[in-house]
Amino acid sequence: MKKIGLLLPKSTYYSTIGFDIFEGLKSNLKNIGIDQLKIITENIGFGADKQQCYRAAEKLILDEDVELVIAYIGHRAAELLRPLFLATNKILIVLDAGANMPQEWSVCPNIIYHSLHNSLGAYLSSQLAIKKGYKTGGMVTGYYDGGYLQTYSISKSFEDAGGKICFNHATGYKDDDFTMEPLIEHIKSHPDSALLSLFSGDYVQWYFEKTKNLFGETNLPIFLTPFGLEETMLKNAVCPSTNIHGIAAWSKEIKNTENNSFIEHIESVGKKPNLFSLLGWESAVIIQKVLTLLEINNNNITKVISDLDSFEFKSPRGLITFHSKYNHTIAPLYEALVVPDESGNSTLKINAIIENTANYFDDLYNQELNEATSAWYNSYACI
Repeated sequence: MKKIGLLLPKSTYYSTIGFDIFEGLKSNLKNIGIDQLKIITENIGFGADKQQCYRAAEKLILDEDVELVIAYIGHRAAELLRPLFLATNKILIVLDAGANMPQEWSVCPNIIYHSLHNSLGAYLSSQLAIKKGYKTGGMVTGYYDGGYLQTYSISKSFEDAGGKICFNHATGYKDDDFTMEPLIEHIKSHPDSALLSLFSGDYVQWYFEKTKNLFGETNLPIFLTPFGLEETMLKNAVCPSTNIHGIAAWSKEIKNTENNSFIEHIESVGKKPNLFSLLGWESAVIIQKVLTLLEINNNNITKVISDLDSFEFKSPRGLITFHSKYNHTIAPLYEALVVPDESGNSTLKINAIIENTANYFDDLYNQELNEATSAWYNSYACI
């Protein structure tokens, strides 16, 4: 029986993250008819310990002799694993939140990236704010979420489109340090400013609760990125405004056969579908394709990657294609609106699919970073 390796993260506020990725992968492998494949897992904590990530990957390759490895890690951690996978002629499939913009996109023939495009969503969220008529804006981020280069993505995009960033507010990462009080003066000084917001997990709930308490029915214009619109967190967040927009990577409201199947399978095992089980689910299709190509090409990885150039598949979020320039899959993104449900909590409404996502992807990674940098190695949403 063939074996594949899976490096699983942990997170304090997405407590089921590793189980969700595993369940999504396992469920879709079964769904597409692959039952003669053993999944061997290794824990990598928050993805910040470089040696732990390397040792875990090395163990899967050398001790377990896996065909390939799947890992929920960021680009920085993936780069550290590059020599190992080159030396052993193995493929690493990186499941990535897409929260960073790498200073140097170093394409490795042995690494494939499959992303939730949070930084790209931030880039498009700013453009959505401009499209809706906002010329001034303020950056509002959590301490943790603001540590990634998605902050550069959201602000640079706003400025390039003709907007002006007038204020910045970064919160703490503990309840005692999490305050929106500075927004009172910011908004008084710069009325009609869009709040370009970067939050994930239960920080979204804190953000919404505190803005609701401070501003009541003011209807603040809030713009969010894909992780800010993650539905399992949104449903427990009070809806503070009827002017909340953003870019979503996925929603239960997307109407297609693949999404119906994904939701049905995950719920049938007592789980709630989310962005992480989605990543695992989609990775099963990529694994199937890569294993087939490895066999056809007699483990010649250069040929495998070349053959992926025309690879595409239908997923719960739409048609996913392969961008050979970066060894990166490109998935659809959606314009979305947050609306209150019957109890006053938040729910997601999908407005429209964004066309030509690949072109925006090119635009994003052609940006000059101008010495912007991030020191975070953690897998995004893993603290």
